[in-house]
Amino acid sequence: MKVSLFVTCLADNLYPEVVESVARILTDYGCEVDFPEAQSCCGQPAFNSGYQDEAREVSRQLIRAFEHSDYVVSPSGSCAGMVHHFYPYLFQDEPEWAAKAEALVGKMYEFSQFLVGVLGVTDVGASFPHKVTYHPSCHGMRLLGVKDEPMQLLSAVADIEYQDLPSRDDCCGFGGTFAIKMADMSEAMVCEKAANVCRSGAEVLVGTDMGCMMNIGGRLNKEGKPVRVMHLAQLLDEGRAKR
Repeated sequence: MKVSLFVTCLADNLYPEVVESVARILTDYGCEVDFPEAQSCCGQPAFNSGYQDEAREVSRQLIRAFEHSDYVVSPSGSCAGMVHHFYPYLFQDEPEWAAKAEALVGKMYEFSQFLVGVLGVTDVGASFPHKVTYHPSCHGMRLLGVKDEPMQLLSAVADIEYQDLPSRDDCCGFGGTFAIKMADMSEAMVCEKAANVCRSGAEVLVGTDMGCMMNIGGRLNKEGKPVRVMHLAQLLDEGRAKR
């Protein structure tokens, strides 16, 4: 099975180790993994700021990059959600590009969604003897519909002590440009999320989106809270290495 990695801007620039974990896990389950170098931003920052023409041009480049891929897997539910939810809208008046956009939608998956839904894997054989809580990202959960898959994977990890996160479905306050344009509101939201993480008693916070990880992790670090923040793929990969 050939799988192309859509690494996203944040992973490429700030969290390359997340993509390495994704690649190792997929390779170990028989996937032939590649990285199309022509890939670009998904266009979400421009789209969310109202620049639809600019978002459309960036989106065309991403479509071109994965045009010949069998499957496309991303460690970000937000970016995959952008493709699924808004690409058909962006190209609704361009039949040729609309068809190409729909083709990409049909083969674009978030990491846990692909692992569970396509490969049929819910137990990667990991062990992680720590207190862990999970933050579901808004876009992955609400746009892409990734709800059960991360928890299915976490629940199969040996020795893990899962801690419920109070108000887990609440936004962390990142929201891309929202965190810049509405900084005061964003800060209040992430302060509440960080407090709930600490209230859970967890040593480790797990997420499926680097934007949320960066935002919550930054707040926890600023407050001097000793909570490790990891992507789900990192936890699974690290846990496999320990067994």
